[in-house]
This record gives sequence, C-alpha cells and structure tokens, in this order.
Amino acid sequence: MAQEPRFRRVLLKISGEALMGAEDFGIAPATMRRIAGDIAEGRALGVEVAIVIGGGNIFRGVNSSKIGVQRVAGDHMGMLATVINALALRSALEHTGVEVRVQSAIPMHTVCEQFIRERAERHLRRGRVLVLAGGTGNPYYTTDSAAVLRASELGCDIVFKATKVDGVYSADPEQTPDAQRYDTLTYKQVLERDLKVMDATAVAQARDNGIPILVFSLHNAGSFARALTGREASTVIR
Repeated sequence: MAQEPRFRRVLLKISGEALMGAEDFGIAPATMRRIAGDIAEGRALGVEVAIVIGGGNIFRGVNSSKIGVQRVAGDHMGMLATVINALALRSALEHTGVEVRVQSAIPMHTVCEQFIRERAERHLRRGRVLVLAGGTGNPYYTTDSAAVLRASELGCDIVFKATKVDGVYSADPEQTPDAQRYDTLTYKQVLERDLKVMDATAVAQARDNGIPILVFSLHNAGSFARALTGREASTVIR
C-alpha cells in the first residue's frame, strides 16, 4: 500500500545548481528529466506543489562585481536566469503529464504569468504544479527568501529545501567526513551556529511565520516522494 503524504501543500525550493548534474554550467537534460519525474511522483500522492527555482547554474547576482556589473543589475540578471530555468522545468514536467503554470515576480506577460497570489492559489487547488520564478522581484534577496515568502503567502505547510546532501550538518560533509548530521534543529540553533542551509533572512522569516523547513537531497531518484511520506533522510528545522 502506498504511503500517505504528511503534508497537504508544500513549497519545494530547488537551486539552479541542482539542474547542472555533472556539468559546469547550464542544464543537464538527464538531470532535469529525473527531477521532473520526482516532482511528478510527489504530485501523484495528492500533494499540492509550488516550486521556487534558483538561477545559479546560469548567473549569480552576488558574483556580478567580478565581471564589472553593479550588484542591483546583477541581481536582476540572476532573476531572469530563474525564469529560464522555470520554463525548462515546465517543459520537463509537461512531458511527464503534469499540468504546470509558471509565474514570475517580474512581469513578462508574453513568457509567463505574473505572480498574483489569488491566481496562484487557484492553480494549486486545481492540481497544477506552480513554478515560481523571478525571486522576490527585488535585488539583495535570495531565492531562499523568495521560497519562504511564497510559502507564507500561499499557506504552505512546509518548505522543502532540496540540496546536494541529505540534511544539515555541523560542517561541510564533503570536506569534514566526521561532520554530524542533525535530525532536527530549531530556527535559533541554525542562526546562532551560522549553519549554511539558508540565508539568515529566510530562516528568520520562516521562524516568524511558523513554517518548518525540511532539508533533503534531491540527488537520488524518488527522494521527493519519500520525503513527503517521511521515508527519506532529512533534517527538519522548526
């Protein structure tokens, strides 16, 4: 018998880097197909899924000064990169048979819908996967902050933070083999220990709105559905 999901509506945060697979830049087609399949599997459980996607596989605004681009312009370039990823993810999800809508915080009506909370709510209630691009629409805010903001606006039960490791560790497990993995943490512990799972603004906003964060690895096929049903290694911040 299939496991029952523990949540009604979730916000899945996917970094742009997750789309690269083994590549150094851009989108790896096989990785995108696998991620789309994982999301479709989770949606098939009856969970309403909204997704905030990053753009770091294409451009990171925080690094814009290295190429002589002013920070605000760089952040806007990064927001546009998230739209590219959102459109690619939409196509991959549609190939799995999932109905999808893309909304952007930056209006671009010939490409996708503008984010309007009431319309986003209707899409989720009708069973569509909602891909949210453009970050918050403002410079100096990360897509982690956008994820918590949209989760708050849409009444999501939890934010699923997809990473390359299976939870939050006391140190980078790739550099520190004996790093400790935490099963649970409080928002205060994450902030006081400066654990690099999300930026401090996002964690504080999740705390203030009472939204838990579940950190898991999206690198293993089927991990999203397993996390939805409590069968995947993860760390919960609450």
